[in-house]
Amino acid sequence: MCKVLGHSPTFWADGNTMRWECERGCGEGDGSKNYASAADAERYAKALNKRDNEDIGKRAPLLGLLPLRIWRWFKNRNQQG
Repeated sequence: MCKVLGHSPTFWADGNTMRWECERGCGEGDGSKNYASAADAERYAKALNKRDNEDIGKRAPLLGLLPLRIWRWFKNRNQQG
């Protein structure tokens, strides 16, 4: 699957070590890196785990993704009322 879609790494902190592995379970690209503190490892793991799909449509170009902006506006409007 990763050969077609690419790897989807998941990061987590284990003490002062940040670890990662492909969430699709292929086993390729798994690894770890040591940091000076557990707080640093946690901070980097959290930053690298951030996915952009939560923000899709918020930073969309005005004209290029106008239909996505309109859909997002309707979705938010319906959730409020």
